Amino acid sequence: MLTCTRPTAAIEHINRGIAFLHNFTAVHFSTRHFVKQRQPRVSYLRNVRKKPTNSRFLSCYPSTSSSMGSISAVDELLVYPSARRDESVVDNYHGTLIADPYRWLEDPDSEETKEFVEKQVKLTDSVLKSCETRDKLRDKLTELYDFPKYDAPFRAGDKYFYFHNTGLQPQKVLYIQDSLDGKPEILLDPNTLSDDGTVALSMYSVSEEAKYLAYGVSSSGSDWVTIKVMRIEDKTVEPDTISWVKFSSISWTHDGKGFFYSRYPTPEDGEKLDAGTETNANLHHELYYHFLGTDQSEDILCWNDPQNPKHTRTASVTEDGKYVLLYTFENCDPVNKFYYCDLLALPNGLEGYKGKKELLPFVKLVDKFDACYEHVANDDSVFTFRTNKDAPKYKLVRVDLKESNSWSEVIKESEKDVLESAVVVSGNKMVVNYLSDVKNVLQLRDLKTGSLLHHLPIGIGSVSEISARRKDSTIFIGFTSFLTPGIIYICNLETEIPDMRTFRETVVPGFDRTEFEVNQVFVPSKDGTLIPIFVVAKKDICLDGSHPCLLYGYGGFNINITPYFTSSRVMIARHLDTILCVANIRGGGEYGEEWHKAGALAKKQNCFDDFISAAEYLVSAGFTQPKKLCIEGGSNGGLLVGACINQRPDLFGCALAHVGVMDMLRFHKFTIGDRKFSEDSSFYLLLFDLF
Repeated sequence: MLTCTRPTAAIEHINRGIAFLHNFTAVHFSTRHFVKQRQPRVSYLRNVRKKPTNSRFLSCYPSTSSSMGSISAVDELLVYPSARRDESVVDNYHGTLIADPYRWLEDPDSEETKEFVEKQVKLTDSVLKSCETRDKLRDKLTELYDFPKYDAPFRAGDKYFYFHNTGLQPQKVLYIQDSLDGKPEILLDPNTLSDDGTVALSMYSVSEEAKYLAYGVSSSGSDWVTIKVMRIEDKTVEPDTISWVKFSSISWTHDGKGFFYSRYPTPEDGEKLDAGTETNANLHHELYYHFLGTDQSEDILCWNDPQNPKHTRTASVTEDGKYVLLYTFENCDPVNKFYYCDLLALPNGLEGYKGKKELLPFVKLVDKFDACYEHVANDDSVFTFRTNKDAPKYKLVRVDLKESNSWSEVIKESEKDVLESAVVVSGNKMVVNYLSDVKNVLQLRDLKTGSLLHHLPIGIGSVSEISARRKDSTIFIGFTSFLTPGIIYICNLETEIPDMRTFRETVVPGFDRTEFEVNQVFVPSKDGTLIPIFVVAKKDICLDGSHPCLLYGYGGFNINITPYFTSSRVMIARHLDTILCVANIRGGGEYGEEWHKAGALAKKQNCFDDFISAAEYLVSAGFTQPKKLCIEGGSNGGLLVGACINQRPDLFGCALAHVGVMDMLRFHKFTIGDRKFSEDSSFYLLLFDLF
C-alpha cells in the first residue's frame, strides 16, 4: 500500500501563526517595488508602480481583547535594505521593452544576493522583536496546537500502521501494532532524523507483507528526496540509499524484492550542489526499479522519454501485484497518459533487465493528453478508471485490456456533484466520494454495476482520507471541518447495513465549537456566476461592519479548498472577533473541470473577479469594511492576492501573499515553473498595464 504524507511541524505552524497574526494587524501597502528574492517569513507586499521609498506601517485597528493586550504593528520608520538597480537589463517581449533591474537576484548563490536576503531577514526580525504581544500570541498558539493528532490506520500484511502526534511534536510519528487493540510501537520517528529538525519525512511505502518500510526524507524544505529502507521486524535501517528523487511515488512489487520510483539524472555538480537552493530547470524525469541490497547505480531504468524532457511520471503496482502502471504528466493540468506492463509476463521477471539498457515493455493504453485516467481497480485484465474524459465532473469507466477499444460506463457523470475518488473494499464494493457544493458525500456502491447500496453518514465538511484494502471489510475514514479538528470513523461492511462509528476523535482543550457557526452563501461574480463562500463567525455576531475579516482564496490547478480546521484562525476568531471566510473561486475543481478551466489561461481574470466580488459582498452585507478586510493566499493564491490588491487597492486594508507567483514573465524559466505555465501564463498580460 502506498501512502504519501506531508509532515505536520507544530512549532513551524506556531511560528507561521505568529507571523500571520502580526501581519494581520498591520497595513501592508507601501510604495516599494516588487523584487525577485526569497521572501523572509514576514513579507510586506509592495506596489509595483512607484520607485522605492521608505514607508511607515500603521496600526490597522486597536486591540479588541484585553486579555491579548495591544496588537498594533510597529509605528516607526522602517529602513529597507538598498536593492541595486541594473538598468542595463532590458528584455524585448514582442516589441515591448521591459526593464528588469533586479535580474541579479535570480542567482541565489551570489554573495550579493545572500547579503541582500540576510539584511531582509534582519529587518523582519527587528519588526517581530518589537511586537509586544508576540510572546502572548506564541503562548496562546502553543496552547491551541497542543492536542493529540491521529491519521487513519492503514494495513499491510497482517499489521496496522498509523501516524500520531502527541501535540507539539514537529512531525508526526509512525506507529505499528499487531491489532487495533494491540500495543502500539514506534516504527519511525522523523523527529530523530536530524538534530536541528531540518530533515522531514516526505513519503513512505510499506511492502506487501509488511517486511520492509521504504521512506523518503528531504532536508531544509527541499523537493529533493533521498529514499532509505528499514527492515520492520527489528527496525534496522538497510544500507540502500536512493538519491535525486523528486515528484515520485514508492511502489513495491509483491515479492518484496524492490520498488519502483522516479528521479532526475544526477546533476553535473551534484556533489557540490546545495540541493534545494538551485534554480535550474529539472529535465528528463525517469522511472527506475531498485532491488534491495544493491547500489543505486545498478537500478533498472524502466522508462524514459528523451523527446519530451519536461514530462514527469510516476508508477504504481496494482493491488493484485500483476501490473505496474505508468502515469505521465505534461504539466499541472488534470490529464495524463496511461501505460501498463504485465510483470507476470516478463520471461525472467525484472531480474532479466539487470545490466541491460532495455526499457520495460509498457503497453500504451492512453497515449495522448486528452483527459485524466486514474486506476481504481482491476480484475485481471478488466480495469476500472476514474476519468474526466467527456465528463468534467468525472465518471467511472471500464475497459478490458484485451479489447482496449471498447470502453463502458460504470457510474455516469453527475449533473452537479464531482466524483472525487472511488476506493474498492470488501471484494466488490466501493466507497465513492463526491464533492457536493464543496462538501463531501460518501456512498457505498457495487463495483460491477455501479449501483447505489448505501449512503455513509458523515457531517458537513471534508473527507481527509479513506483507508482500506480490497480484501478488507473494515475501512477507516478521516473527517474534518472548520469546527471539527478531526474524527476517524471505522466502518464494518460485513453487516447488512454498514456499521459506522467513531474510532477516534480529536479534542482541542479550551475550544468550544458551539460558540461559532458556519454558513455558506453564494455570491454573484462580475459575470453572474455564483461563487460559494464559507463564513465562520461567532454566533449572533452583529453585522455592523465593525469586525476584522480574513478572506482566503486559491483558484488554480483543479485544487479544491474544502472545510478544514486550523488553530491560528480559530484564535483570531475567538480573541479578535474576526470573521473567517473562504471563497471557492473558479480555477479550482470544486465543480469539476469546467470550473477549473473557467479560471485558467485567457480566463484567469475570472479568478480575480470572483475574489473581488466575494470581498465586495462581505463589505455590503455588513461583515466588515475595507480597512478591516484582509485577503490571504499562497503560491497560486499569492498570485491571486497580488492581482487583486493592484486591481482594487481601495477594497482591502491588509494583504498576505505567501510565496506568490509574481514574476509572470520569467517564473517558467526556473525549477518546475514551466509546468505551471499553462495555468498562469495569461496573467502576464495584466502586468504590462503596471509598467
